[in-house]
Amino acid sequence: MSAVIDRSRLYGHAPDNNYLKESKGLASWMFTLDHKRIGVMYLAGVVMAFALGGLFALLVRAELFTSNKMFLTEAMYNRMFTLHGAIMVFAFIIPSIPGSLGNFVLPIMLGAKDVAFPRLNLTSFYLWVIGTFFLFVALISGSLDTGWTFYTPYSVTTQTNVIAATFGAFILGFSSIFTGLNFIVTINTMRPPGMTWFKMPLFLWGMYATSIIQVLATPVLGITLLLLIAERVLGLGIFNPALGGDPVLFQHFFWFYSHPAVYIMILPAMAIISELISTHSHKPVFGYGFVALSSVAIALLSFLVWGHHMFTSGQSEMAIIIFSALTFTVAVPSAVKVYNWLATMYRGDIVLNTPMCYALAFLFLFGIGGLTGLFLGTLNTDIHLHDTYFVVAHFHYVMMGSTVIAFLGGVYHWWPKMFGRMYNEFLGRIACIIVFVGFNMTFLPQFVLGSRGMPRRYARYDEVFEPLHQFSTIGALVLGLGLLLAGWVLVQSLFSGKRVAGNPWGASTLEWQTTSPPHFHNFEFDPQIGKLYDYDSLEYDESIEGYVPPGTQPTSTPEKLEPQEA
Repeated sequence: MSAVIDRSRLYGHAPDNNYLKESKGLASWMFTLDHKRIGVMYLAGVVMAFALGGLFALLVRAELFTSNKMFLTEAMYNRMFTLHGAIMVFAFIIPSIPGSLGNFVLPIMLGAKDVAFPRLNLTSFYLWVIGTFFLFVALISGSLDTGWTFYTPYSVTTQTNVIAATFGAFILGFSSIFTGLNFIVTINTMRPPGMTWFKMPLFLWGMYATSIIQVLATPVLGITLLLLIAERVLGLGIFNPALGGDPVLFQHFFWFYSHPAVYIMILPAMAIISELISTHSHKPVFGYGFVALSSVAIALLSFLVWGHHMFTSGQSEMAIIIFSALTFTVAVPSAVKVYNWLATMYRGDIVLNTPMCYALAFLFLFGIGGLTGLFLGTLNTDIHLHDTYFVVAHFHYVMMGSTVIAFLGGVYHWWPKMFGRMYNEFLGRIACIIVFVGFNMTFLPQFVLGSRGMPRRYARYDEVFEPLHQFSTIGALVLGLGLLLAGWVLVQSLFSGKRVAGNPWGASTLEWQTTSPPHFHNFEFDPQIGKLYDYDSLEYDESIEGYVPPGTQPTSTPEKLEPQEA
């Protein structure tokens, strides 16, 4: 593989009018309409929410280290795992990739100056801030103990602060809708000439499919939470059987949104992985059309399978058979992606840098998360595994082990573009390995716990389960240390990381045709729309210490290097 070297692009520093230097002061960030700054603010916000939710998780795991009480009462334990779940799902995982990386990268991938509705974009961020604030209100004023699902009838009778938490989730839903609407319009109307639907990067396909779910499914959750608030305030008989309501109706409404919400979480992760594997294997995505359409297929099928969460709720035999069959169909487009990613790596020029390490970890963890979901979609095994730690482990392998791992991989991949600094690659890879090992130590034992009958959400348990719980708690500590190291590597790079220029990875999508950090208007020149994922003629940044592009051997120093034709 040969490389086209443009010295001005590779070794020139970012201009003074890049988005970080265009204006200064707190107000310039608070009222910005620049999608890149909004993406950075989202990134800072969701990371703080992740840290808080992770703290609650560590408290829960510490309490479970022994079968007897350590430092939390049963009531406090219920509040800890509820706040962990609510903050992680509504304030972190759902908005994390679309709000941060989606906002930053999507317009530049299109060669555009911004999203279609910049003011709506800023509004969505502040709605996220307000919604998260209400979750914090629930934390400091009576807390919350319903579980993150707010199941009735308990959620209409408990004395904890259900109204603040559900109103916060309601506002967060509007933030999600605004983001999805903005992305749909941006992709539909702002693609440059020559970028047809099947010449879009797969990251855009994933964000588009995610946005469809956000716009169509989130209003159902909003209406459901408003009905729950109305029932608590006005005493209406909607979900409370004591007042003539139906608690199973709440489950239908909630899961009609929340199962598509699983794909709001995982589809952006899959979109990132497509970019990471192609870029760091230096090979076009195998079966591009199938990977692109599988995102749409997952989005559409996600609306048809909510009933598999309710096999034990008293549905008719015909209903649960249909929901079980539909659940298996979702595995098909997911498997299409995995097989095509593996085929993309086959005989590719793979570079095991930090983003690629996270991509490989994703494949392993998502494989476990997806395959264990088949046990829960099968009627006879789900009856035994329902509401056990098997469900906890499966859920975390899909959400934490897949979405969060892909989020970290995406952050490491686009970090040089966002801030123009390269992190310590060695420490980045070490952090990835620690996170991978700690995660499996935490959640693999929980599959065994669940298969042996250990119910979830219990603060006290039989002593026979204690060794596995202790191993899981130690794994959670290892996982926490790995995440702290991963964060420190990125923060440290802001102060002492080596400067990079336009294209440190030898990537082919449009965001790598501008400087790092990007120009305030994203591009100083019109980006060239070429063949998608074309690595035959690349521009490598050899200024990164220790980085040698696959198939190339530098023969001279950067100062003496002249452009050469491929």
